[in-house]
Amino acid sequence: MNLQDQIEILRNSLLQAENIQTELDRRVYYLKTLYDVSRDIFGSVHYETILKNFLMMTMGNFGVAEGFILTVDLPSEKVNGFVCVGFQDDDTALLRSGGSKILLSADLSKVMQNETDLKSHGLLPPEMICAIMFDVNTDCKGLLGLGSKLIGDPYNADDQELMNTLVNNLVVALKNARSFEEIKSLNLDLQEKNVQLEKALIQLKASMRKVELLESIKENLSKFVPVTVSRMIEKSPTTIPDSKKQDLSVLFLDIEGYTKLCEKLGSSETNKVIESHFSAFMDAIYANNGDVNETAGDGLMVLFLNEDKTTNALEAVRTALMIRKEAVRIYEEFDILYRPLDINMGINSGEALVGAAKFETYTGSRLTYTARGSLTNVAARIGAQATRGGIYLSKSTADRVKGSFAPKPKGKFKLKNVSEEIEIFEL
Repeated sequence: MNLQDQIEILRNSLLQAENIQTELDRRVYYLKTLYDVSRDIFGSVHYETILKNFLMMTMGNFGVAEGFILTVDLPSEKVNGFVCVGFQDDDTALLRSGGSKILLSADLSKVMQNETDLKSHGLLPPEMICAIMFDVNTDCKGLLGLGSKLIGDPYNADDQELMNTLVNNLVVALKNARSFEEIKSLNLDLQEKNVQLEKALIQLKASMRKVELLESIKENLSKFVPVTVSRMIEKSPTTIPDSKKQDLSVLFLDIEGYTKLCEKLGSSETNKVIESHFSAFMDAIYANNGDVNETAGDGLMVLFLNEDKTTNALEAVRTALMIRKEAVRIYEEFDILYRPLDINMGINSGEALVGAAKFETYTGSRLTYTARGSLTNVAARIGAQATRGGIYLSKSTADRVKGSFAPKPKGKFKLKNVSEEIEIFEL
């Protein structure tokens, strides 16, 4: 090989080395540019800040004086991000409107590829000679536009490659920003819901306190007020239902020899005996759906208000028999009693005026719930005829229960303040 050939080979090798070095320098420059841009755009999670940083870095690297970046929300067709540099106010309005038209039109997006296309449609200011479109996500598109390079060089394929790489990084940064905004919004919603939940919890605690108070009132009220009245108050706390005629059975109960018992045992011991008896009597009454209407020392007035006439009488009779049985049982618990107390009872059945009665006094109004009429008067008089723990029934009551019990006729009696003689039966 002669010297000339060797020189030619060496010249080609040097040229190839220069090309490689140029390409290497270009790649290093691109990597540095990518690093600088990425550092700026990933250093923030605010959408507008990312767009501004990206545009400034991109314009600086390509050496241009005019540039803009715009993103559009497709469902609402509204601009949700916009930054521009180097334009007058009129051009700014054109950038927003023209850029939106390009992004919202699939046909325009396809043809906006070079300077000639941009100028032919006139949607952007004439300074714009380079544009690149990108998708942030399925609901958002973006457009990057740049003016002429200050050195006068055209945009080449390498520039296009670098621009695409930079835009890809921009998309990642914008997605992160949108995710951050969504998380921030969710956190704000969560905080608001927590505030609402806390308020609801406070209201719930207050409501529960009211319920507890009402339940406490109800529990204490039941000790002094007939069950029927308690139910009426629960159903209609502000109105009083009118009295009406109703079929019922009335039981009057009286302890025989109560006065002598007090003299013999003393008030303290008598009170223990009576409380023990009446507690058991109440259980018997409530077990048979009775309603204690009135109490008077050693006596009770009990109403049975089932809609079925026979059931009323049967429940009253069962109550009386249970009370008699309880009196025998309780006697065995008290050494101070030489024999069971005699609990005399009278039961009458039929119609009476049932409901609330209001009494006006100088101290105010007082409500009571009772059955009024001759039915209750006769029941009391029948009970007064009973002795030695007897259970006396009116004829109407005896007729209703004779299928389950065997009342024995006692004959007709002239009762106090009752005009006609009343036939009485005994269990």
